[in-house]
Order: sequence, then structure tokens, then C-alpha cells
Amino acid sequence: MAKQSIFGRISTLVKANINALIDQAEDPQKMLDQLVRDFTNNIADAESAIAETIGNLRLLERDHAEDVKAATEWGNKALAASRKADELRTAGNTTDADKFDNLAKIALQRQISEENEAAAIAPSIAAQTEVVDKLKDGLNGMKQKLEQLKSKRSELLARAKTAEAQNKVHDAVKSIDVMDPTSDLGRFEDKVRRQEALAAGKAEIAASSLDAQFNELEDVGELTEVEARLAALKSGGTAAPAIDQ
Repeated sequence: MAKQSIFGRISTLVKANINALIDQAEDPQKMLDQLVRDFTNNIADAESAIAETIGNLRLLERDHAEDVKAATEWGNKALAASRKADELRTAGNTTDADKFDNLAKIALQRQISEENEAAAIAPSIAAQTEVVDKLKDGLNGMKQKLEQLKSKRSELLARAKTAEAQNKVHDAVKSIDVMDPTSDLGRFEDKVRRQEALAAGKAEIAASSLDAQFNELEDVGELTEVEARLAALKSGGTAAPAIDQ
């Protein structure tokens, strides 16, 4: 996997404006779920790329350390051979002295070769170190974004559940609203009121009937009194009612 490709994907995801993406989405929850999947997958890819890059960096560092160590060893060998040559030359043994001087030169050549290899590796180590640092920073940024996404998703789900519960409560309250003529209770109350009105009507009719009956009784009483007085007149008496003394 190309490091440049990883850089691009990490940069794009880290710079992503989560709130803007959510606001523009027709279905915010689906958008969040997709973003969580994208970030999770890209974090896994980034971790794999970083692990590979770090592995290569460690190999370069090991090679560099080995080159530096070998250069030091060849330098020590050159010094030892040079000193031996000086001792032999002082002792008058120029042949062996020249031999050790030649060995010192060979050792110095090897030292230079190892130093050159170490120097050649150094820029790659610096570049790889910079790459690893950037990848780590990007990876940490993506992980922080992922946590934000998960938090947003949890918040959105909680809000959705709350809204759903509130709607259910409103619907339930509406269904039992006695002021709502379309509700069951409203219709039942209307039926009760009609029954009450009917009962009141019947009671009024019954009361009217009783009044009529009592009126008839009063009329009968009056006729009886008239007949009694008429009879008194015919018998030679008076029609005036007797007054108790």
C-alpha cells in the first residue's frame, strides 16, 4: 500500500467536517454509521501501513548501526596495524613494518566504505522517521475523529429515542383528550350527555303529567263544593259557607 495514498486518505478523513457531513445528510444516522465504518477500516489500513513503515525503518536503523559499528572496528584495526608497523620500523624490521602499514591502509579503506554506507542510509532513516511520525499523528487524529463519530452517533440515537418516546406520549395524550370530540372519551362523554338530556326530558314530561293530575283533582274539588252549595240553596238554606264560631 502506497504511503502517499495512506497520507491522502488520513488527511482527508482528519480534515473532514463531521457536523457539516451530518447536516447535509438525508439520513444522519446512516451517514454516521458509514463514517464509523470508513474510519474504522482506514484506521486498520493506516495501522498496517505504519507497522510496515516502522519495520522498514528499524531495518534501516539496524543496518546503519551495523555500518557504524563496522567502521569503528575497522578504524581500531587500522590503528592497531599502524602501531604494530611503527614498532617494527623502530626495531629495524621495515619489511614487516610495510606489511602492517598496508594492512592499516586496507582497514582504513574498509572503514571509509562502512562510513559511506552509514552516511548513505542516514537520509533514508530521517525520511522514514518523518513518515512514521506523520502517520502516527494522522492515526491519532483519525482515532480521535472516530471517538467523536461514535459519540455523535450515540447522541443522535439517544435524541431519536427521546423524540420517539415524546411522540408516543403526545399521541397517547391526544387519544385520551376529553376535549377532543373525535376521541373515544369525547364520543362517550357526548353519549352520556345525550342520555342525561333524555332523562331530564323524561323527568320534565313526568312532572308535567303529575301537575295536570293535581289540577284535575283541584277542579273536581271545586265542582263538589258548588254542588254542595246548590243543594243547600234548594233546601232553603244559605249558600254562604258556615263560619266556625
